[in-house]
This record gives sequence, C-alpha cells and structure tokens, in this order.
Amino acid sequence: MLKLGTVLDGWRPKPAPGSDPLVAARAVWADLVGADVARAAQPVAIERDALVVLTASSAWSHQLAFLEPEIVSGLRALPETRTIVRLRFRVGKLRRPGAGGGAGGPRRGATAVPAEPPAKTLDDALARLRRSVERGRAAHRARGGRFCALCKAPIDGGAMCTPCRDDDERRRRFACERLLFEAPWLGPEAVLALVEGLSPEQYDAIRRRLLRSWWDELWRANKLHKLRQPVDRARLRKLASSFVLLETKIDPNRLEMDSAVRKNALGDLYDFIREIERRPDERGGAAERAVR
Repeated sequence: MLKLGTVLDGWRPKPAPGSDPLVAARAVWADLVGADVARAAQPVAIERDALVVLTASSAWSHQLAFLEPEIVSGLRALPETRTIVRLRFRVGKLRRPGAGGGAGGPRRGATAVPAEPPAKTLDDALARLRRSVERGRAAHRARGGRFCALCKAPIDGGAMCTPCRDDDERRRRFACERLLFEAPWLGPEAVLALVEGLSPEQYDAIRRRLLRSWWDELWRANKLHKLRQPVDRARLRKLASSFVLLETKIDPNRLEMDSAVRKNALGDLYDFIREIERRPDERGGAAERAVR
C-alpha cells in the first residue's frame, strides 16, 4: 500500500477505535501528503464517498487532482476512511494548524525521509510530493504489488482501484440505461454486445430497476394530472412507449396504439397515457430528458 509524505513504507496509521472518519483523515493527513502540502490543503468535510479538501488556490486543487488516486489509496488503509473513494477540492481560507498538528516526525517502524526545509513555492512542494509518490510506488513494486489498469494507482489485488472500478460501473450502467430507454426493443443479447463488460445479471438488474422507476414516474404524473398540475407530455409519451416495449419485449412494428398488449402492460395507467397522446404538449414539445 503506497504511503505519501514522510512515511513511505511499513507504516499503518492507527487512529482511536471508533473515531469519526473526518477526524481520522485529519489525524493522518500531514503524514500522508507531507508537511508542505498539508499547509496548503486541509480536509474539511466528508460528503458521501468523497473527502472535501480545502486548498489555498485553484493551482493547488488542479495539481493535487493528479495525485488523487495515491492520496485516496493511502486514506483507504484506515478502517475509518475505507469508504472514501474520491476527493473534492474547494478553494478557501485555510485554518492555521496548531502546534504538532499531525506533521511531526515519523512513527515507530517508519522509513523516514531526510528532513528538508519548508518549500518556498508551489512547484517545489509538489515536486517533493511527487518524489515521495515515486519512492512509494517503487517500494510497492518491489514488494510485488500491482497497479490499477486505468489510473496506475497501487492496489492490493484485482485489476482496478475502487474509484476507477466504480466509475467504470457507472459508465456501463448509464450506457445500458440509455439503450433501454432509446431502443427498448433491443434484446438482452444485443445490449450485452453493445455495452462492453456488461453481464447478464447486471442487465437484468438494470432492466428491473428501470421498469420500477418508469412505472413510479408515470403513476406520479397521473396523480398530478388529476390535480390539474402540468406534466411533461413529450417525456411521458416516450416513457410509456419505452416501458411497454421493455416490459412486453414485443416488436414495435406490431404494437398498435389500442392493442390489448399495450393495455395489459399499462393497466390502470392506460387511459391516462391515451389521453396525453391525444392532446398537444403543454410545454410546446419540450425536449426529452435523459434517463438517469
């Protein structure tokens, strides 16, 4: 596992058991990224799976973004921060760290880097951090460690690190959702062939989730319509069509507007959909929004 800053090999941070994730991240931040970076970038919050880092300038945010995989990898060595998979940078006024603010000497058993005077410029501080990263990568490689196939961050096993794997899964899910919405007549084999890496189990889960989501949206629109509230007719027509085709798996050329198949698929919503199909758009043909 790669470690940055003053502790490069053999160190495992150990905050107090049960400590808050943000407290744990702050406790090891200076040791993880080095004293120079810690003076210009500080963790301030956790939002879902992201650690929010306040930086002294946009230049710091931009440069540290390139080192995000290594920093996240170090944070995930802690049980308290194992759920952090990405960083979010915000520019703001930094709080001056107190005495002994976590950037002290190496811990017992650590491989220390020779002490250096404080960096005078951003480039100098980042150059030091990059040298620490390269030393850590070399140590990880020497121990037989592997690196992510996409971002090259050090990993314990598998082909990709958690952030890259999550992003890959999101892209794959989004591609499948778009196909099911725009071309719901495609069979599973066609979708699996078009979305690289998609498994039959993932396809089935996405299909079932979309059908539930679409049905709920149509049902809510029906309730709003009864209350004389405006609805997006263009989207609802497309949504109803995609729902019926994906639910019944019928050839769209065989699907008649008043067919029994369509009526059976829409159930209690059939009359509502037929009504909005007969009337002009309330929004003047609003563009259909992408399914998320």
